Amino acid sequence: MCHKGTTRVPIYFIALALAGALLASAQTQPGWRKVGGYAVELMLAAPATGPVDRVWFSPEGVLYAQARSGKIFQTNDFENWLPAAQPPEPIPANNAPVPRLPEAGARVVTVPGSPGRIYALGRQLFRSLDGGHTWESLTAYGAQVVVGSGQHSVAVSPVNPDQLVVANDFGVWRSMDGGLSWSGLNLSLPNLSVRRILATQSSAGGTRVQVEGLGVLELPPGGSVWYRVQGEDSEEALRQRYSANLGEEISAVGTSADGGTVYAGASDGRIWVSINGGPPHLTRPANGSRVERIFVDPTEPRVALAALSGKAPHILRTTNYGNNYFWDVLDGNLPDVSAHAVTADRPAGAVYVATDKGVFWARADLENASTAPVTWTRLSASLPDAPATDVRLDPARVQLYAALDGYGVYATSAPARSIRIVNTADFSTRAAAPGSLLSVIGARVSSARGANLDYPVLQVLGNDSQIQVPFEAVGTSVNLSLQTTEGVVRRDLPVQSVSPAILVGLNGVPMLWDADSGLPLDFRNGTHSNGRLQIWATGLGKVRPDWPTGVHAPLENPPAVVASVRVYVDGSPVQVTRATLLPGYVGFYLIEVQMPSINNAGTSELYISADGQESNRVQLVIEP
Repeated sequence: MCHKGTTRVPIYFIALALAGALLASAQTQPGWRKVGGYAVELMLAAPATGPVDRVWFSPEGVLYAQARSGKIFQTNDFENWLPAAQPPEPIPANNAPVPRLPEAGARVVTVPGSPGRIYALGRQLFRSLDGGHTWESLTAYGAQVVVGSGQHSVAVSPVNPDQLVVANDFGVWRSMDGGLSWSGLNLSLPNLSVRRILATQSSAGGTRVQVEGLGVLELPPGGSVWYRVQGEDSEEALRQRYSANLGEEISAVGTSADGGTVYAGASDGRIWVSINGGPPHLTRPANGSRVERIFVDPTEPRVALAALSGKAPHILRTTNYGNNYFWDVLDGNLPDVSAHAVTADRPAGAVYVATDKGVFWARADLENASTAPVTWTRLSASLPDAPATDVRLDPARVQLYAALDGYGVYATSAPARSIRIVNTADFSTRAAAPGSLLSVIGARVSSARGANLDYPVLQVLGNDSQIQVPFEAVGTSVNLSLQTTEGVVRRDLPVQSVSPAILVGLNGVPMLWDADSGLPLDFRNGTHSNGRLQIWATGLGKVRPDWPTGVHAPLENPPAVVASVRVYVDGSPVQVTRATLLPGYVGFYLIEVQMPSINNAGTSELYISADGQESNRVQLVIEP
């Protein structure tokens, strides 16, 4: 019998590794999904967001807010913000003289119909109930300000004098009791000025971004609120170093994967290149346009792209390190507006650009210089109407991420992908193991065979496929023959006896479950001290008794993993109570552990090992 704690989850998870982690087929106009929200946890009265310069009420009590970008939004229910088409002018404040101010420069706001009640906005929000003779702070908490610093505006509701709204450097804040308590109105306010996407979400961590005025933020896998994190912006440090070395304003740098080749672009359009750590040499003269971003192919650093703002050209390409001043123009039909970022998938021949008019992509030969015109296609049809500030592909080049001014981060399926084989669990290129799941990116596979063994095709979704490694697979490498709609494709596949990997969903959340309730675990719902945890994995190798490849594991008495399986939380081993095929599934394994007594709640690192081979690292939230 299965352990009584083994709860089967809804059947739609059967295809999760393909239908969830792998995206649907590439589309010319992809379906973008929001990555996180607009709010940031800064340990204030509520989650914060970017600067808001002004707030005011209409006579009917509708609240308006003007962001630093100049965009104006409105809310009727104080939960959902919408762009304001024709916002009314603010009601003029009555700045009557008062006997004294709570601090120099504070701006006084009186309350119609409430004689003696006066508010003053300075470094904090103050209130007087005696016409300005005495004052009390409504936002102080010790030496801190519960709504954040940089106060800009205060508004009193015309329909409720106890309803106050403050705008400051950290968003919009509301009180319903005259300032005695505060809540935030920032969760749905599109006011997160992401300038760069530093890292895409993975099993090891969440999406990281650089936000104007807030520094480096990280979104936990599956989360909606961003968190400020400590982390060095290596690109910014390199930019400053090259600025000092060259004595020029270096505005962008790009490096190869090994760091040996560095491209440096200046605010006037010049570009230098340093090869193998050598001295930088000039490869492009000035043209007056600022180099905003440089993409360097990680494995072929002779190939690079540059995005420029200002006047055209906006997208440049080199295939020879810029030697002999060779940078050709890829503008084609791209709108003549500033380009802020560029990234590419060289094997797929795809280039992606972030511009003031949104996100565009084009097919281009990144192996050789050519004179073929480039045709750009807009990818922003379903995105908010805002300038795109960055674009980035995930390491597997499966998902495309875009940052929009004020609107945060979005992701979609990359329109063009080259054929390659990755581990289904986390899109890594780790070796295959008997029984493990593989995803074939960019190809509809009808059959697969290697070393005289069939590799069952489990599912085809769009232009991607999922196959299983035969349990009989042996050796260190196999030449895999894939029958696709485009013909036969051959790929060398490394093989080892075990290659453990924890399954990770599309949103970066690992496939972890509470063994007693069957509920999924994420950053909102963690495991408990002394609780039982289930882990979904692949790549654990052979099982006993033998089981046929491509067949669902039995619901009762599933075969056990032969390898020695261990689980670690923050580097310490925890008790493994079972390791089997996952009942009812193909290619999935189930590991169940007994959590120890834990006093310190919070986020921990979890990984598994099989015969000493370690898996990917994932985040586990532990509750008391």
